[in-house]
Amino acid sequence: MSAFRLLVGLGNPGPEYAETRHNAGFWLLDQLADQLHLEFRAESKFFGLLAKGTLGMHPVFLLKPMTYMNKSGQSALALAQFYKVSVDQILIIHDELDIEAGQIRLKRGGGHGGHNGLRDLHRVFGADYARIRVGIGHPGHKSQVHNYVLSKPSTEARQRINDGIDATLSYFPDILTGAWDAPMNALHQR
Repeated sequence: MSAFRLLVGLGNPGPEYAETRHNAGFWLLDQLADQLHLEFRAESKFFGLLAKGTLGMHPVFLLKPMTYMNKSGQSALALAQFYKVSVDQILIIHDELDIEAGQIRLKRGGGHGGHNGLRDLHRVFGADYARIRVGIGHPGHKSQVHNYVLSKPSTEARQRINDGIDATLSYFPDILTGAWDAPMNALHQR
């Protein structure tokens, strides 16, 4: 697996969405930017907020699309084309209903599972990109999903999500270089 150059956190812009479950991708990217002492800046040509830096010896772009979830591909594609980033160098970070709050799963390829951000990324990149899936849990019935992802988690669930993000960040140098065996074993067994 090659090293990742573009990390895209999925979420929705605006203060009304900032603390909602659907913004778990933003949460992880924000904490990574804090760790690396990077600042996000608005980049209209990429339809998002961008932070540039290095992790280890690797230059990286951290992107938070400001296009709303269902147009995430527009932002990611604009940056990927401009900087000539290939699909195998892109890592998407997103909320995941199908795993418990705070659980983290690393994955390459697969379906979009009805996730509107992933659906749009599939449209522009195909399905073979790498992902960090941040578990937010499931409300129990698919009719409740829309309201669930657009609401705040309980204090306890948010703490579990934060703990999962912290654990993920401790493995980020390996994750970024594509050396996933140790992080995958550790994170999938948490």
